[in-house]
Amino acid sequence: MSRFFWVRHGPTHAKAMVGWTDLPADLSDTALLGRVRDHLPDNALIISSDLVRAVDTATAITGDRHRLPHDPALREINFGAWEMKRYHEIDDQDHARAYWEQPGDIHPPQGESWNQVRARVDGAVDRLLAQYPGRDFVAVTHFGVILTQVQKALNIPATRAFSHKIDNLSVTEIRLSDGQWQAASINHLP
Repeated sequence: MSRFFWVRHGPTHAKAMVGWTDLPADLSDTALLGRVRDHLPDNALIISSDLVRAVDTATAITGDRHRLPHDPALREINFGAWEMKRYHEIDDQDHARAYWEQPGDIHPPQGESWNQVRARVDGAVDRLLAQYPGRDFVAVTHFGVILTQVQKALNIPATRAFSHKIDNLSVTEIRLSDGQWQAASINHLP
């Protein structure tokens, strides 16, 4: 059995779609960071996306765990031309609405579709499992990344995955046992 403890990075306080923009995280809640660190298994390998908000959050919760190199495949959704815009600032509102209401192959201009994000993240998970079979992982990543794995574990459509809340610094535990993915907990705040 392998377990993934998906941790969402600390808050950025941005009021826009933040995908690949490299904004820092607010890591001032040291008490919560300590509870997150203590909640995670001591022998887990820790990895993060290569964006500073995930890297710095991972550094804050690593403790004595072995740190793997940052992985760009664990980045947030690439929002392309919508990056750093608020929803109402997008010119083509029908396109934006379709992206969120019918996630799949629809993508923002110069950005990624939900299916592309899911394939990218699933590929990273598969590589980790092949390289470190039977190990536990702490993956410090992003809202969209975590939802791809919730979708996989619950075997639900993306529209239902989007209904799950993923708070900053929450932990979502996804298990692989006998070839089956299961969600042990979603959006747990220690």
